[in-house]
Amino acid sequence: MVRIPTDPVADGPRAQRPPAEWRWADELARLREHDKAARPPGWVLSLDAARRFVVGDPKERIERKFVGDPSLIDRALVTLATSRGLLLVGEPGTAKSLLSELLAAAVSGDSTLTIQGGAATTEDQIRYGWNYALLVAEGPSERSIVPAPVLRGMREGKVVRFEEITRCPLEVQDSILSLLSDRVMAIPELPGAGGMVFGVEGFNVIATANTRDRGVNEMSAALKRRFNFETVFPISDLETELALVESEATILLQRSGVRIAPRRDVLEVLVATFRELRDGVTDCGDPLDRMSAVMSTAEAVSVAHAVGLRGWFLRGEAGTPADIVECLAGTAAKDDAEDLARVRRYLEQQVPRKKGRNWKAMHDARHALPG
Repeated sequence: MVRIPTDPVADGPRAQRPPAEWRWADELARLREHDKAARPPGWVLSLDAARRFVVGDPKERIERKFVGDPSLIDRALVTLATSRGLLLVGEPGTAKSLLSELLAAAVSGDSTLTIQGGAATTEDQIRYGWNYALLVAEGPSERSIVPAPVLRGMREGKVVRFEEITRCPLEVQDSILSLLSDRVMAIPELPGAGGMVFGVEGFNVIATANTRDRGVNEMSAALKRRFNFETVFPISDLETELALVESEATILLQRSGVRIAPRRDVLEVLVATFRELRDGVTDCGDPLDRMSAVMSTAEAVSVAHAVGLRGWFLRGEAGTPADIVECLAGTAAKDDAEDLARVRRYLEQQVPRKKGRNWKAMHDARHALPG
């Protein structure tokens, strides 16, 4: 039974994607109520309770939210309890962002202090900006400052999430150097004591960076030294990945108004296809041309969601292997036109060798792949 997340607001429209502290508010409240262990300064949960929030605890009815090495969670939490930042690295789609969100919710009870890195990210979006109407009328003052996530995190003692930090220009990345080392932010425009903001207990930074996408910028050695690096690897076990895709797709479909669950036999075909195209080898050991597109678990969830939407809203059913073929194009045709040809060869040469009616249905629908 998959629980549907709801906003903590009785009336009005639901958020399309509630933050972790809304989605699992009851679990966080239960963990806080029973948490008797020592907590690091500024934390809302102890390390043990924060770990159980992420990896799950069936005895306390805490669901598992991150599929990966539990020792990674231990190391990440210990890092956040120190004066060093945490940098999660790995291929796209390995749930780095989800993990950073879960950790921030467990440590601070708030995962919304987030910076989305990109080529257009500026220092104002990281540290602070100005209300220019007040700035002109009154001059520099506390009232005219517009706090960005880092300034808020330092003042409130909360974890700040810096997503895709390596997508920012190098000089923008380095704007957090002094914040990570000295835990102080200078606001030179403000006179007196107001010109120095000292991070309070609980403040830290979780950054994420992927190791595959184009358009990333190398981090400076100085910034690297201020982070502990942890690599998040793809899910190695088929059954574990299948269970995750099924649970996440079910949540997305229910939130999209689909009244029936996805078919597990169809998801088995989908996940097996993604794993073989991602790894460049079939389950029989035959080599394949590796895709340049990211055939990640997150992409598999997205395709499973699209398959369920097609089946329900077009035909009133759960989705078929033919829908997988229709939806694969959007994943395979992002960076390299040759990827569509690789998928076509897979459908024509490898799929016929597999047993089962769903694989046959997928092969029969191969002509639906565009191009």
